[in-house]
Amino acid sequence: QTATAQHHKAAAPQADKADDLVKIVRQSTERFRNVSVAEAEGYALQFGCVSGPDSGAMGLHYVNGPLVSDGVLDATRPQIVIYEPMPDGRLQLAGADYLVLAADWDKYHPGRPPQLMGQLFHYFESPNRFGLKAFYTLHVWAWKESPTGTFVNWHSKISCDTFSGATQ
Repeated sequence: QTATAQHHKAAAPQADKADDLVKIVRQSTERFRNVSVAEAEGYALQFGCVSGPDSGAMGLHYVNGPLVSDGVLDATRPQIVIYEPMPDGRLQLAGADYLVLAADWDKYHPGRPPQLMGQLFHYFESPNRFGLKAFYTLHVWAWKESPTGTFVNWHSKISCDTFSGATQ
């Protein structure tokens, strides 16, 4: 076998895990397509609309405080659901975000950054623009395909331009 064929063979299980994670996120968040369901289950808008440093945005983060506080990473229970503000004022579900405070994670997993089904989390130092202590995060763009990757922080096709601060 060529080195390329061996690489593709090794990469296939990782790609399957990534696909499985997207499927789990979609199944676990389907009901949140209606933002009022997310709100009824304890998710609340925080940070306003998060726009990127140059290209794209993260959108509107509806955070479930108790899920953040428990320090548990479970693919079926994202700490945050992410919405894109639409020009007509509606909110469209775009993905989920898994977040764990670095101190909570590192206390029980020293030297091992978190990962979920093979996807390594991104680290945000403190101070940061969110006013949070240092944290690890993994965005999963399960409902709106991202041209730059399913697990990137900034979605190049999401904009905060139409967000006025009011949500429906």
